[in-house]
Amino acid sequence: MRILVVEDDIEAQRYLVKGLREAGHVVDEAGDGETGLTLALSRVYDVTIIDRMLPKIDGLKLVATLREEHNSIPVLFLSALSDVNDRIKGLRAGGDDYLTKPYAFAELLARLEALMRRRDPLSVKTRVSVGDLELDLLSRTAKRSGSEIDLQPREFRLLEYLMRHAGQIVTRTMLLENVWEYHFDPQTNVIDVHISRLRAKIDKGFASPLLHTVRGAGYMIRAYA
Repeated sequence: MRILVVEDDIEAQRYLVKGLREAGHVVDEAGDGETGLTLALSRVYDVTIIDRMLPKIDGLKLVATLREEHNSIPVLFLSALSDVNDRIKGLRAGGDDYLTKPYAFAELLARLEALMRRRDPLSVKTRVSVGDLELDLLSRTAKRSGSEIDLQPREFRLLEYLMRHAGQIVTRTMLLENVWEYHFDPQTNVIDVHISRLRAKIDKGFASPLLHTVRGAGYMIRAYA
């Protein structure tokens, strides 16, 4: 999932963002409501996590503004305000769920998944496959022709992104933004190195290659030559 986190407490933000990224999600963060609103209106996210008490624009106003702009992104309020009336205010402002601090990270992940299922029961895939290559998104494992492939976390994210865009050309910019979360070109060969390692793991020893380089354009994964 691509997730927007709007949290002004730096330590709380770091903890949350780190956990989400380790779980395989792509995350953008904002430290105030104004920046959060700008990001939410200018980019596409699957879900957003918003603190109730934010500088510049508070969480309630932020979400209310999103709804006024007909933005239906699922919102999980995350707040130290645990009173029933506070939760009701959050939901009535347009929030879809409300989780109080302190929280269990596993519960937060489960709530995010539930929000996605509620939005579109078909949008949350637990498996992705291309030909005889299969990814299990829950166990974070990969197999080809039944043989398990050992992937590092970044390699798994790279392969997942390529497989979700099977048959399409994926550019370096797309990979930098969605796998490495860079919004600039670091002018390194980091993508080439990871593609090379990934190709060796998923194609070496198999009759037909799945990962292809499209000269001058990018990369493509497909189940035919």
